[in-house]
Amino acid sequence: MSDAQKPAGPHSGSSCLMCPSAQPEMPGSRVLGVVGGTPGATEVAYLNEHLPVTEDLLRLAGPVPPTQVFRFAAQCDERACAHFDGTNCKLATRIVNILPAVVDALPPCLIRATCRWYQQEGRAACMRCPQIVTLTYEPSEAMRLAAEGK
Repeated sequence: MSDAQKPAGPHSGSSCLMCPSAQPEMPGSRVLGVVGGTPGATEVAYLNEHLPVTEDLLRLAGPVPPTQVFRFAAQCDERACAHFDGTNCKLATRIVNILPAVVDALPPCLIRATCRWYQQEGRAACMRCPQIVTLTYEPSEAMRLAAEGK
């Protein structure tokens, strides 16, 4: 991986794993995909090129929060993240254990080689990833359990 392809962020020296459910304000954040579909049947359409987060891009979300329109990726914050247990992402584990697969083949993904979820859970995470929306106001019970772990 060239230096230009390596994720930038606060842990660049210790970890190059990317979080596929990041917040747009995280260092080095970029758009992973665009959320589409209808309530209860949303799906992420993954981008085929890297798109860094800018103020102009965030404004495109219009009156709703950007995390309702876009999925972002950024370097995994590890211990700064409530989902990280010191070794693994508990969110990825819950997604695989609770949510059904929504695709039959691996979706196209620009971060798979460095994705924490893929590195940890393998194909099972990818088969569920398109249904993950960072911000939703009426999640299913399964989605709520996967997100919150309660």
